[in-house]
Amino acid sequence: MDKRFVEKMERALLAMKDEIFQHLAQENEDFRKLIEDKEPKDLADIAASDIDRSTLEALEIVEVTRLNRIDAALARMKNGKYGICMSCGNKIPRERLEAIPYALLCVKCKSSEERRNR
Repeated sequence: MDKRFVEKMERALLAMKDEIFQHLAQENEDFRKLIEDKEPKDLADIAASDIDRSTLEALEIVEVTRLNRIDAALARMKNGKYGICMSCGNKIPRERLEAIPYALLCVKCKSSEERRNR
């Protein structure tokens, strides 16, 4: 994979990582304020607060998973394995990497994985 393309993808991954950190920080601040400002008056308030907490935790899990995938992609760049399918060892098409810079699998292997998981 040519150096310019890898550098472009590295910049994209780092930008994604920064965006996730900013989003998580903002969500946590908003959530903290929500909890601090509430004086639970009844079970409905407490339940609503628990739902907000569960929603936030679910969103954070998704973002943390994305962060881990981004970090793994950056590590693959350093060891020369970026853009190589983790399943079959073939090159992942540039178009796929441009759409999902942290992609682990080529289109064929990803499609097979999705069919197995149905």
